[in-house]
Amino acid sequence: MKISVVGLGKLGAPLAAVFASKGFQVVGTDLNPAAVAAINAGRAPVDEPGLQDLITSSAHRLSATDDALSAVSGTDATFIIVPTPSDSSGKFSNEYALQAMATVGQGLRQKNGYHLVVMTSTVMPGSTGGVLREALERHSGRSVGPSLGLCYNPEFIALGSVVRDMLRPDMILIGESDPRAGDLLEGIYRESCDNEPAFRRMNFVNAELTKISVNTFVTTKISYANMLADICDHLPGADVDIVTHAVGADSRVGPKYLRGAIGYGGPCFPRDNVAFAALARSIGANPELAEATDRVNRYQIERVLGAVQARIEGRGVVGILGLSYKPDTSVIEESQGVALAERLLAEGHAVVAFDPKALEAAQARLRGRLQGAASADACVRAADVIVVMTPWPAFRSLGPGAFERPGRRMTVIDCWRILPSDVRDVADIVYVGQCEAVPTADAV
Repeated sequence: MKISVVGLGKLGAPLAAVFASKGFQVVGTDLNPAAVAAINAGRAPVDEPGLQDLITSSAHRLSATDDALSAVSGTDATFIIVPTPSDSSGKFSNEYALQAMATVGQGLRQKNGYHLVVMTSTVMPGSTGGVLREALERHSGRSVGPSLGLCYNPEFIALGSVVRDMLRPDMILIGESDPRAGDLLEGIYRESCDNEPAFRRMNFVNAELTKISVNTFVTTKISYANMLADICDHLPGADVDIVTHAVGADSRVGPKYLRGAIGYGGPCFPRDNVAFAALARSIGANPELAEATDRVNRYQIERVLGAVQARIEGRGVVGILGLSYKPDTSVIEESQGVALAERLLAEGHAVVAFDPKALEAAQARLRGRLQGAASADACVRAADVIVVMTPWPAFRSLGPGAFERPGRRMTVIDCWRILPSDVRDVADIVYVGQCEAVPTADAV
């Protein structure tokens, strides 16, 4: 089977490479000539762990073109994975998805026979069976049915682990126009997944609602864990890790994403939660839980800022370890580390920071006001107070020597509780979510 992928960005390029690695002949297309050139040169167009290896090993089955019409007409199935940014209401805009549907439809006019079109981008409920289907049918001159299949099939992935998440997904969600379209798409995934994921097939609107429901549930779970951390900060002897470890052992709850630390960020969780609330409001349903989750998340930066301000003298230098919204990515969208830096700079503090991948992007966002350090060690040595904002594995190897100060002890606020315990020999560590005013039985 031949597959075309419309969009070679942070998700599209890995999707194309994964399919090619599993034996499909894949051609990608993108409006960005640099992405097309990179694929054809055997280079990953985006920074994502594991992507370059897949492209290198599958180069003979993976190509790219700026001629989207030929890409579509020469293949059997087309996956559309383009941006769907939030609009002023908080809902997802279909602007780019509609443009892609128009292009795919025009490409289908150049071929005969059955073709499957898969909308992989996240869209609002009602979109796939509504305006997107209408655009596809209008531009292709076909009706969805015997010669044209249409599916909604969003990915459940996180930047920094996209390849792994695509190869070993928990679930494949399929909104299908008809069983033939769903069967064909399920067959593609059964060949491309390394595991045996659950398949959930349904109509378009249920699939669209499921996608944003999953992410909204996860954000609610994160905010709940952070609420527990806030309570533990104020309750003598309390430790959020001990509490969440026990709570997560209950099968009704589960341990994933139940870790009190800082707020969630990135390109998906914040906007999906806002979109879920916007959907509820627009149809007259109650959006309060989603809105409360968002409020709790926005409060987390105030917690960290307050912890810093309570422990720094005057206009001392604050060091921030971690600026990406999560490890293994350079993305700083809705990053808590960048938000903290911005707030501290506004308060008149000097801020020095280090991140293995995101420092340059953060400095650009903050217009050069953020001082960059060459390493984590250099960042620590340049600061009066250190805050660990992203749990990069490399930070775990920071030893006591970096934190030692002649004649005094510096303060370290470890939001993720990842620094080695021997750092306490030379510095005062504040573990977010732990109140150590009195000894606890757990520590004995």
